[in-house]
Amino acid sequence: MRRWNGWGDESTSMDLPQSAGAFLKQLVGQGKPLNDVGLAEVINTVPQSRLTAHRLISTDAEQRVRHAKGQSLPDWLAMHSGEINCFPDGVCFPENCQDVKDILGYAKAHNVELIPYGGGTSVAGHINPKVSERAVLTVNMSHMNQLLDLDEQSQIATFGAGTPGPMVEAQLLARGYTLGHFPQSFELSTIGGWVASRSSGQQSLRYGRIEQLFAGGNIETFTGSLDVPTFPASSAGPDLRELLLGSEGRFGILTQVKVRVSKIPDVEKFSVIFFPNWRAASQFCQQSVQQRIALSMLRVSNSVETQTQLKLAGHENAIKWLERYLSLRGCGDEKCMLTFGLTGTKQQIAASKKQLNRFVKQFNGVSTGELLGKKWQANRFRSPYLRDALWQQGYVVDTFETATDWGNVDNLMTKVETAIRDGLTDEGEKVHVFTHLSHVYSQGCSLYTTYLYRNADSYQATLARWQKLKHQASDIIVNNGGTISHQHGVGKDHAPYLAVEKGELGMKVLENLAAHFDANQQLNPGTLLE
Repeated sequence: MRRWNGWGDESTSMDLPQSAGAFLKQLVGQGKPLNDVGLAEVINTVPQSRLTAHRLISTDAEQRVRHAKGQSLPDWLAMHSGEINCFPDGVCFPENCQDVKDILGYAKAHNVELIPYGGGTSVAGHINPKVSERAVLTVNMSHMNQLLDLDEQSQIATFGAGTPGPMVEAQLLARGYTLGHFPQSFELSTIGGWVASRSSGQQSLRYGRIEQLFAGGNIETFTGSLDVPTFPASSAGPDLRELLLGSEGRFGILTQVKVRVSKIPDVEKFSVIFFPNWRAASQFCQQSVQQRIALSMLRVSNSVETQTQLKLAGHENAIKWLERYLSLRGCGDEKCMLTFGLTGTKQQIAASKKQLNRFVKQFNGVSTGELLGKKWQANRFRSPYLRDALWQQGYVVDTFETATDWGNVDNLMTKVETAIRDGLTDEGEKVHVFTHLSHVYSQGCSLYTTYLYRNADSYQATLARWQKLKHQASDIIVNNGGTISHQHGVGKDHAPYLAVEKGELGMKVLENLAAHFDANQQLNPGTLLE
């Protein structure tokens, strides 16, 4: 059973080691647990539905609670406090394209707002209903979850848009293929959601982001069906795939997604290297990707994230021996941990290793082999479960992510981290903040910043702290050469900052497109465009 007020399956958890409590207290102070409300209490607050009956629509109160929020920190606080100010009036589960067309017709006839819903993993407010005079219907796509076609000659697979990551890979694996798209939300997020939010997977260095994998598909709109054909390439005007990519439910509802798949690789390995400092580690990444070494993943933690990961890993004696060894090899307090992936044939991997070794030596790296890489691989989708473990001890954790050119990486990271670290000093509170570099490109990379602080004395005050930090960091990002989102999309949380990135004319183009497909603003209003 999926958690109603948190991440993932109720049977899965990720415990903190015994030493974590003292470590966290030293960083930001003693945690302050807040009281949680139960599901039954929240169900009792759900108002009567305003929807006219329809064969596809459920107005069950529990379903409406479970579809009221996503996975952002404000969503987390709302669910745990029970202070959910808005619920959808109902939830529907279409089975096919015709059902989606019927729901659009119903919404048009009854002036209902529609919110497309994939895996419910949004951390930017995509799927949250807003208080409205109109009824709100959430369209859960999870029943459209099948591999509909696999063209093995062209290596194009067609999926229902509601297919979650594990089902995408399982259905392809049975035919000897993989999509290779592994975002951290892989366990729950869907292929339609990946397209709608321009998602990036952990191994995008080999397989590409979703925009490279997305070949075409279908979107149902108030003005009709838009079928985007698949071409290996085309110069026939603007690419209509871009209308679907990053559309976030504002133009229509994705029903079918066609993607470029690959044969399952012969070998896949993940390994860890430590570098003496951030400069050496980041230059290693830049050089490796610009030399086009055939890697599937590069991820390097700055020194604070490296220290935090080692402290929270448990196995204290083993970590002590590791740190002694690294110190003897020149990787002391400023050391940075880099995890990389090699995917392909044995010959390809051998060639890549030979090329990498030159840069490892050049930047004084210390290889620790595959053991730590295997541990990362085993837990690669479990990190979101840490939020619950930290919550139990009275702390909240959240992230920012952006991307920028290589020449701006250190400047942007420093400014964002400083703003967050000092963001609560007026309240006498400490914030622990750290960053890793990932999703590496020849031009630049993404920056993924995590921060942790302790709860205030109330839910409202804890949320106010988040709002302060979120605004400060977002404002710095968009005004200092970073994108407001590299992989999480815009949603409602990032919409206020989009105009800085797109400009006045760019925003007008997006607004005109939304008006063309959705003249009455019934499709996910407030998302992407305020």
